[in-house]
Amino acid sequence: MSRGETPVAPDDGLTTKQRRLRPVLIVHTGDGKGKTTAACGMALRAWAQGWPLGVYQFVKSANWKAGEVEVFAALGELRGNVTWERMGAGWSWIRKTSDDGAELAQEGWRRIKEGLAEERHKFWLLDEFTYPLDWGWLDLDDVLDTLANRPGTQHVVITGRRAPGRLIDAADLVTEMTKVKHPFDKGQRGQAGIEW
Repeated sequence: MSRGETPVAPDDGLTTKQRRLRPVLIVHTGDGKGKTTAACGMALRAWAQGWPLGVYQFVKSANWKAGEVEVFAALGELRGNVTWERMGAGWSWIRKTSDDGAELAQEGWRRIKEGLAEERHKFWLLDEFTYPLDWGWLDLDDVLDTLANRPGTQHVVITGRRAPGRLIDAADLVTEMTKVKHPFDKGQRGQAGIEW
């Protein structure tokens, strides 16, 4: 669809090229599997374009062995411009009763804000970022203001369940992953190469 006709002819005074180059805010949410996987696919496209990219995981533990981490580390060694940081304590959609998680999220968000102001990356993936928002660990007004006023052409993808309605409203592209069926439903635990 990116090269086809759009269903709307915007009256914004921009050329097709100007409109195509404007930064987008993307949200992958919902209870289904594949939010981070889809966002990593977009990050691969960004890397192939030669864009500096940053992946910041707000909940996943640095102790977890995840295949995508190894792939992006190898891509970074190949051509640089890849940052991958995991800032969590090893849990995701279930809130952990600890102040450490809130402090980690706040510190991570502070660093992201600095990076956005510096235009450190052209592509940002804020993985599982919806959880600290949902749990009230981060100020949603501050997040929305920062994202709306980010300089340059920085694309931002946010993943996680229960994306706040105001974040969805602010986004340019929103995809909701809906679970239809999953092996977990029959008691099967996650598998290497499928879940991580």
